[in-house]
Amino acid sequence: MSFTIPSPDVAFYESARARQDQLIKPTGALGRLEDIACWFAARQRRTIPSALTPGITVFAADHGVAQHNVSAYPASVTQAMLSTLSNGQAAIAVLARDINAMYAVVDVGVAGEPSKTQNIHNERIATGTADLSTQAAMTIAQAEQAIAIGRQHATQMINGGADLLIAGEVGIGNTTSAACLIAATTQLDAGVLVGNGTGLDAKGRAHKLTIVRRALSRVASTQTLSSIQLLSELGGFEIAAMTGYYLQASSMGVPVLLDGYISTAAALLATRIEPMTREWMLAAHQSAELGHALALEHLRLRPLFNLNMRLGEGSGAAIAVPLIQTALRLHREMATFAEAGVPGA
Repeated sequence: MSFTIPSPDVAFYESARARQDQLIKPTGALGRLEDIACWFAARQRRTIPSALTPGITVFAADHGVAQHNVSAYPASVTQAMLSTLSNGQAAIAVLARDINAMYAVVDVGVAGEPSKTQNIHNERIATGTADLSTQAAMTIAQAEQAIAIGRQHATQMINGGADLLIAGEVGIGNTTSAACLIAATTQLDAGVLVGNGTGLDAKGRAHKLTIVRRALSRVASTQTLSSIQLLSELGGFEIAAMTGYYLQASSMGVPVLLDGYISTAAALLATRIEPMTREWMLAAHQSAELGHALALEHLRLRPLFNLNMRLGEGSGAAIAVPLIQTALRLHREMATFAEAGVPGA
């Protein structure tokens, strides 16, 4: 699997920074808002970046490991969530409307009968993964298929006019899969990565940690695994699809806005496949899920805010969009000292 990832244009970053220094304010007075504007300038290849058209794709799938009660909710919730995602009732659907985002929901592996709702793209690979604590979650071919589905939907969003992509997810048990993948890619101990997920108590978290350690122990004796092999052994269909989504967006020169714990697991896999994808990633927030801050640190990404969220779906990333749009508007519409006839420092 090979990807050609373009580099951001440093010259435009520097010209945007020079403009920031001439706007009617003390140098650096807008803090990280200035950094955001310059970051997008380098990636849009223009000194004054244009307003963004966000595209949100939510990938849904079930996990065989959910049978071990690693979530506070039953696995059937994943399928039930599909209707709320498609009819506009889920949090991410509300947020997509709020920020005027393009929006799509993709079933890559939900258990039960396929949804007949026209608003859901049926790309189902299987009715959930296998139990990753005892066997590979999916075959190599299935992992590659999920990545291809993610790439396809990133391309569709970009061809439709989106120039900032957000990948969301829904899947009971997916924080267990994400913890396994983050532990395997960062070599961090599972004890600092396994959190309460959907709201487990201390006993539930301890049980979940046991399951994660069992899965990691199962693959520990094998030789160094490639990213595709890791996804096959420990991943979920939605996480693999998100990995492909990030890879494709980066290869097409479109920034991605990371959400929480699950999306960061996919981002780690994407950067493991192609390190340059990191240059197209912006971390929206630090979630309340234990281990998310450590995963972002491994990616060398600094989140924009921390609202103690842990919903997933792409919700934290969607909430960051108005902040980014404001940063770009300030950069675009503020006058310079010369334009305003105001003496500089």
